[in-house]
Amino acid sequence: MARHASRGYSRAERVAEQLQRDVAILIRERVKDPRVGMVTVLDVTVSKDLAHAKVWFDVLDTGHAREVEASLNHAAGFLRRELGKGLKLRVTPELRFIYDDTQSRGNQLSALIERVVAEDRAAHEDHEGEDAAAANDQAADTAGPNTSRS
Repeated sequence: MARHASRGYSRAERVAEQLQRDVAILIRERVKDPRVGMVTVLDVTVSKDLAHAKVWFDVLDTGHAREVEASLNHAAGFLRRELGKGLKLRVTPELRFIYDDTQSRGNQLSALIERVVAEDRAAHEDHEGEDAAAANDQAADTAGPNTSRS
């Protein structure tokens, strides 16, 4: 979002930061749905007119992420009303919750890279061992007949 020289951040950015803090607290303290467990609010983006907000979140149990997303979107009206009580805005943004699986995909890619690097090291060590043995055999073959002539 655009930065304003006089204030540092645009109003939408400041509202998004406040929404992120408040939504995280409301989910933790006020949402009673048992399907919503450990939720981390990662980011909030707010439209320029402050009418809509996308709330990006991650969950501890990724197996139930889509179920948690549906539960949070179902509770969005309640959360919006609770936010409206504390925020001094003319219009409280409509909330849309979106599961962000970037962290879990990043962990999977890191594990894949580590596995490939380990396999490459093992293959490289095997080739070094074979190359060293072949070099020793070749050196013995060439040195053998030359040293026996004295």
